[in-house]
Amino acid sequence: MDESPPTRRPRGRPRAFSDKTEQNTIQSLDRAMGVLEGLAEAGTATLTELATGTGQSPATVYRVLVTLEARGIVELRAEDQTWAVGPRAFLIGSSFLRRASVVERARVPMRHLRDETGETANLGVPRGDEVMFVSQVETHASLRAFFPPGTLSPLHASGIGKALLAWFDAPRRAAYLAGAELTRFTGHTITSPDALAEDLERIRVRGYALDDEEKAEGMRCVAAPVFDATGEAVAGLSVSGPVSRVTPDNAGRLGAQVARAAAELSAALGAPARG
Repeated sequence: MDESPPTRRPRGRPRAFSDKTEQNTIQSLDRAMGVLEGLAEAGTATLTELATGTGQSPATVYRVLVTLEARGIVELRAEDQTWAVGPRAFLIGSSFLRRASVVERARVPMRHLRDETGETANLGVPRGDEVMFVSQVETHASLRAFFPPGTLSPLHASGIGKALLAWFDAPRRAAYLAGAELTRFTGHTITSPDALAEDLERIRVRGYALDDEEKAEGMRCVAAPVFDATGEAVAGLSVSGPVSRVTPDNAGRLGAQVARAAAELSAALGAPARG
């Protein structure tokens, strides 16, 4: 008589784990994910806009939002009664970034960049028409730039944002220039699509982007794109600091240093060599 123990299925895989039919999905969770995805795509939205966009009733969407709000996954902006993705969603999403190794692999190049330049090093990824800062290695100087993980900045008014835009494929770049709202933040912000297109061409030629007090007076940022194994620009590295230290005279040197660090990170992600 064979008394060998029965073979166990791997944990996390029930008998019908590959069955994606309706009886194995949770409809309320599926609806909630639709609301969250719609909100992430919109950036901010009212209850009515979300209900219309997802094809669900306002009452259903409201219950979803209140449930997600209790978990910190979404938040209500009281000043204009709009909803936005919350900080807990970033923390959950960070687990993917760690698995995809962008953040993890960036730590060493970022530390080297901070030590080499003496300025704060930043890592950001595109999120719609914005950059989300996902990691930072701060300078030891008392006066410094600070972008907590989860901070958002418009593509057109940040060094990393412009570096990404410059290396997006042509249709994606053209769509952005045709439809994006180029909000003015300072007297230096580029608000003309034609002027931004010209700046993006200059960025491609020299290999790095410069945010010259375009988002915040008194601060400059030098950035370069990071590419993945497919050659797509998926992130950006930058150094940022006060105009007294990040000057027009040393922007070229800083740009070369940032570009080298970005190339190092790109190689670690399996990006093909670029000519």
